[in-house]
Amino acid sequence: MNTRLLQLYHRLPPRTRSIAATLRGWYLKRWRYGAESEHLVEEALARDAWTTAQWAKWREERIAYVLHRAATRVPFYRERWEARRRLGDRASWEVLENWPILEKDEVRANPRAFIADDCDPRVMFHEQTSGTTGKPIDIWRSRTTVATVHAIADARTSRWDGIPNNARWARLGGQLVTPVRQRRPPFWVWNAAMRQLYLSSFHLAPDLISHYFDALAHYRIRYLATYPSSAYALAHEVVRLGRTDFQMAAVYTNAEPLLPEQRSTIAQAFQCPVRETYGMAESVAAASECSSGRLHQWPEFGHVELHEQGELVATGLVNTDMPLVRYRVGDRAQAPKTNPGPCPCGRSLPIMGRIEGRMNDHLFTADGRPVFWLNPVFYGLPIRQSQIIQEHLDVLRVRVTPASGFSALTEQTIIGRLQERMGDVRVIVDRVTEVPRTTNGKLRAIVCNLTQAQRAAALRTAGA
Repeated sequence: MNTRLLQLYHRLPPRTRSIAATLRGWYLKRWRYGAESEHLVEEALARDAWTTAQWAKWREERIAYVLHRAATRVPFYRERWEARRRLGDRASWEVLENWPILEKDEVRANPRAFIADDCDPRVMFHEQTSGTTGKPIDIWRSRTTVATVHAIADARTSRWDGIPNNARWARLGGQLVTPVRQRRPPFWVWNAAMRQLYLSSFHLAPDLISHYFDALAHYRIRYLATYPSSAYALAHEVVRLGRTDFQMAAVYTNAEPLLPEQRSTIAQAFQCPVRETYGMAESVAAASECSSGRLHQWPEFGHVELHEQGELVATGLVNTDMPLVRYRVGDRAQAPKTNPGPCPCGRSLPIMGRIEGRMNDHLFTADGRPVFWLNPVFYGLPIRQSQIIQEHLDVLRVRVTPASGFSALTEQTIIGRLQERMGDVRVIVDRVTEVPRTTNGKLRAIVCNLTQAQRAAALRTAGA
C-alpha cells in the first residue's frame, strides 16, 4: 500500500478498516484457495511418508526440470549461459554446481528478467519480500503456484496439529493496520473473509497488551502466528496478569529464531505447543516443527545447500515460472545432526538444523573474530526484549526492556557475559520501555553499525 492510500486508510473508523481488511481478504482467498486446495493438502500430507529414495528421485527430476526451464526460457539465465558459451565455457547447465551463486541485488535490479518468457506477469500474483535491508524484492507467481504454496504451508502447520481449516486465527505482524501513534484500542482489524484477526506488532507496550488479550478472547482465536519476540511480549503479560479466558491450540513462530526461554514462556502462558517455522517470500526454502521438536524441511519448496559459516543457498523448486537458482538467502543455519534416526513423529521429511538468523546479524571482536551466537547472554534473565548494537569495535550498546526482578545485578551479568564473548569491550546498558522495531514490525536482536571498511579491517586483523 502506497503512502497516500495508507494515510487515507488510517483516517477510516476502526469498523471500516476491518471492512477494508475483509475486502483484501477476499482477494487473497481467491488466489490462495480453490476447489483444488483440499486435494493439494492431502497430497502434501501423503508425501510426508515418502522414503528417502522417493524424495531423492523426485528432487533429481525436479531440479533437472527447473534447470532446463531456467536456462532455456528465463531471460536472465539464458543470456548468462549464452555469454559463457561465447567465452568458450562448455560447462553443462544440467549440473547444479555449475551455476553461480545468485545474489539478491541481481534479482532486485531486474526482477522481470527472472520470469519465464512463456508467462505473463500481468495475470500473475505479485508481492514483495519484507525488505529487511530496506530493499524489497519483487516476486511473481502463477495461481497454481500460490495455491500449492499455501496448501503445503497449511498441511505442515495447522493440519499437523489437528486444527480444522475453518478455525479462527490471529496474525500478530508488521502490517500497519492501525496508526503507530494510536494509543487506544483497537490495535487490530478483523478479516472476516479469512477468519483472521490481524494484530499490530507496533503497540506491544506493557500498558496496552491487555487489550490484545481481550481481542483474542472476543474473536475466539484458536491459533496464533507471529514473531517470537512478539509472542514472548504477550506471554509475559499473560503470566503476570493470570489471564485464562482464551484457549490456543498452537502458536506458530516465524521470521526470527525461537530461543529456549521464549518457547517455555509462550508455552506456559498459552498452554499449548509452540512450533517454530522457517520460510521467506521467495519460497525457495521452508520448514516447520513437528510434535517431536524437530524442524522438517519442505522439499517441494527448494533444494538447500549449506555453505561456509552455515550460509543457506537454495534453488527454488515450487515457483518454476520465476525460478531462483542457487539463491543466496541471507540466512544462517546449523547443519542437522548426522544420522539422527527416524523422527518419532513418523514423518520422513528431511531434518533442518537450527536457524540462527540473518548472515549480517553478527558482531566483530577487536581482534577480528565474527561472533554469531549471542543469545545465551540473556538466558535466565528477567528481560522482555533485548537488542545488542555494535557502535564501534570496542563499544556495545544493549537495549533491554526489563521484566519483574531486573536489577543492577542483572545489568552486570549482561556486561560480564558479553565481555566473556567479545573481549575487552565497553558495554552500555539502556533500559527502555520498548525496543524499536523495523518498518516490518520485526525485532532485530543484533545490529552491527560498523562500516564495511571497519568490518573488512577487522577480518584482515583476524587473518594476520
